Amino acid sequence: MVINASLHPIKNQASPSTGLTWWPSPAKLNLFLHINGRYQNGYHQLQSLFQLLDFGDKIAFEVNASGHITLAQSIPGVADQDNLIVKAAKLLQNHVLPEKAKNLGCHIHLNKVLPMGGGIGGGSSNAATTLVALNSLWKLNLPDETLAGIGLQLGADVPIFIFGKTAFAEGVGEQLQAVELPQKYYLVVFPDCHVSTAEIFQLADLPRNTARIEFSDYKFDNTHNDCQEIVCERYPNVANTLQWLLEYAPSRMTGTGACVFAIFEQQQDALNVQAKLPKGSTSFVAQGRNISPLYAEKQPNT
Repeated sequence: MVINASLHPIKNQASPSTGLTWWPSPAKLNLFLHINGRYQNGYHQLQSLFQLLDFGDKIAFEVNASGHITLAQSIPGVADQDNLIVKAAKLLQNHVLPEKAKNLGCHIHLNKVLPMGGGIGGGSSNAATTLVALNSLWKLNLPDETLAGIGLQLGADVPIFIFGKTAFAEGVGEQLQAVELPQKYYLVVFPDCHVSTAEIFQLADLPRNTARIEFSDYKFDNTHNDCQEIVCERYPNVANTLQWLLEYAPSRMTGTGACVFAIFEQQQDALNVQAKLPKGSTSFVAQGRNISPLYAEKQPNT
């Protein structure tokens, strides 16, 4: 995988009262997801188009020399040691020499807005932002290719967030080709259910023989999501939400779900449809970005 070295991380400063610097942890969409086969190790051979969004979580890092990784807030239902943020920090810590690692500590704050189990990369994005931020804050200076390799141990979606560009993906999702897409608006709806990626990929009747395509042949209308039908059969909320969105705009499920999205040319059109959602629905409107909010174009001599 080739990482674009012209990108560097940016930070958004929080209010002065907190004194914390917040790093973006954006969402993504799979505009399509084709399963082409299965490798001997059990992993699925995929093709997808990752669209990065300008909306997501934020993470702040207070580095210290304690050698310990701690969270300011736990995620309900997730043990700290199972949190991908903690796992990413510890993998990065363990990547350096033991005598250096013992002085690399961090207290981490998470502003969580993305739903878990939604197929929009919340946990993977958190892991990637942690790797990118701590690589900088701990002054490790590891190349992005190394960070992506570390991240791949945590999930196939982590490398796309380190890659930092909207991309056509192959392999298990780690072979990335940066692409330019029109920056459209997306209404993303969470159907109030959690879908296990592992569960879906283990199903015997999941399609696994979709023919490969070239990105040059990509059109939204001639692609699909191989997981969509099987998820809709098992999760009525996903099916009902998707059917509702299809009345207004081209729509699809992202990843293994549960989130579904509709595509709009204009932001106001997306907001108008969002306003019609049933009361209590969880949703957001975001613009697609060809460069991740985690990164900015690197200027000469910076």
